[in-house]
Amino acid sequence: MNPQRYQVVIIGAGLVGAAAALALGRQGLRVALIERQPPPVPDDAWDTRIYAITPANQRFLTRIGAWQRMDAERIQPVFRMDVAGDTTGAIRLDAYEAGVSHLAVIVESGRLQDALWQALQVDGNVVLHCPASIASLDQGESLTRIALDDGTLLEAELVVGADGAASRIREWAGMASTLTPYGQSGVVANFACGIPHRGTAFQWFFDSDILAWLPLNGNCMSMVWSTRTAHADELVALDAAALTARVQAAGHDRLGALHLLTPAAAFPLRLIRVDSVVAPGVALIGDAAHGVHPLAGQGVNLGFGDAESLAEVLAQHRRTRLGDMRVLRAYARQRAEPVRRMQAVTHGLHYLFADSRAAWLRNAGMQVVDHLPPLKAALVREAMS
Repeated sequence: MNPQRYQVVIIGAGLVGAAAALALGRQGLRVALIERQPPPVPDDAWDTRIYAITPANQRFLTRIGAWQRMDAERIQPVFRMDVAGDTTGAIRLDAYEAGVSHLAVIVESGRLQDALWQALQVDGNVVLHCPASIASLDQGESLTRIALDDGTLLEAELVVGADGAASRIREWAGMASTLTPYGQSGVVANFACGIPHRGTAFQWFFDSDILAWLPLNGNCMSMVWSTRTAHADELVALDAAALTARVQAAGHDRLGALHLLTPAAAFPLRLIRVDSVVAPGVALIGDAAHGVHPLAGQGVNLGFGDAESLAEVLAQHRRTRLGDMRVLRAYARQRAEPVRRMQAVTHGLHYLFADSRAAWLRNAGMQVVDHLPPLKAALVREAMS
């Protein structure tokens, strides 16, 4: 069987892999996308995986034709964010005060995945191999040969690993990574609210925990409670009434009586650093390239930044062999600083709020920031980029 030849083959059609494929296909590159299973079609139930998409990435998703396919009734803008320390510290970030329309947009993972999938099928610029599994990868001097389990052969100038934190492509390419577990888990669940949230996100820091309430449309909210793994297991084991009471009390009844909409689930929190996100003929994006603490909600936004940067760099070098390290280093340089900065910020904040001895420092710092409007506006602009 003659192999199908592509400039780029992307492994993994999650949010970031699908977005990268769309962006590259729209640049006129020959792209294939390999995924084990198509995403399920969303139903009316709320998805427990929620993302806060920055305005910059909202514009990126619009340019690649995905955002227009989202259900507007399941999208919730965030207009302000109230952050509270464990004593007197507090900060309010307000879109109106910063001169912007909104701080972020809250969406469900499954609905965004479905919108990206629809865009891929309508665009027709990307060859989808799904459902498909990789039988073997063989890297040659200028091309990588990929054999699928159904016997299909593909050749690629560049293989893009978008296959998650436990990336097979990263391992196959010998790209070293360091995983630092936080000893914590993130507990997620969705609730209906008794008091209107008015597009406000809430975040509390207490007892080494971080509790976030993200507004959902229809006066609902999504909870993310980052806590010690043993406590997370305890929360997940509670019945609906007990969990609701615990969450309501932890949030000081800010949104009145809560009603549980989805069962609680937990996932481990960890920092992933990759020594280099590129190697000859290979590039990593999304969770395959980095992992950050979810307290800033920036993981998927970093991934979309990877996809956009990779598409821009490869389009500029479309007449070059795209797996050449001179091309790939340009992508790596573009992404190094944003990723390093976000990892440093989230990692540092985690330890600042985990250390009870630093309570006076973090609470005093929050009070100072809240009384400096220019600094708050700068924080808003940074978070929106």
